[in-house]
Amino acid sequence: MITISNLTKEFSGQKVLDGLNLEIKKGEVVALVGASGAGKSTFLRSMNYLEQPDSGTIDIDGFKVDFNAISKEQILTLRRKLAMVFQQFNLFERRTALDNVKEGLKIVKKMSDAEATVLAKQELAKVGLSDRENHYPRHLSGGQKQRVALARALAMKPDVLLLDEPTSALDPELVGEVEKSIADAAKAGQTMVLVSHDIAFVYQVADKVLFLEKGKILEQGTPEEIFNHPKEERTKEFFASYSRNFQE
Repeated sequence: MITISNLTKEFSGQKVLDGLNLEIKKGEVVALVGASGAGKSTFLRSMNYLEQPDSGTIDIDGFKVDFNAISKEQILTLRRKLAMVFQQFNLFERRTALDNVKEGLKIVKKMSDAEATVLAKQELAKVGLSDRENHYPRHLSGGQKQRVALARALAMKPDVLLLDEPTSALDPELVGEVEKSIADAAKAGQTMVLVSHDIAFVYQVADKVLFLEKGKILEQGTPEEIFNHPKEERTKEFFASYSRNFQE
């Protein structure tokens, strides 16, 4: 169980996160939706201290951090527990797909090269890239790069996988291959927090959806509840622009 309490962040006097509280169960996929500027990406980045929250706590299965009094050692432990996949891949350009996945295993987890190679190969196979192990990023499509980034994150065996708009930088025809890999990881029981504008994918993969507005969780529920039967007027307005019927 992951518990986030009173997470607060201001930029230039404006509250971007306004005392957020959230519980995430093991194996649950939580999706954050809302307009640009609602605080979704800041929420993710604050969870693993890429953004420094002004206040709040996070508890991951008994490992509790108070962001007002966090130590360097706690930051490292927190980042080991929360692996992040970014919009822009963030791969090492001069290393192969396999070496990109191995890097964290050797440096952070202190694995031998042989151990890291076995695990990296397994994770690349899971995202359908066994035939691209020895390719450099410049020889991979955007979708393949993002799947390498996903394999790299999953290889670390994180308690929670954080995904910040993982398909927004991809051409439309490449989105499906990345979303399939994410859905496969979800089916395998990986706990995730996902920020995405792809409502159809969120409907398919999420267990719980949070609608954020001005740094607050305005509404939360199942995809069915939030997309098809929203209670708040602002939520209704937001989804009114989507004409697609998500009901099966």
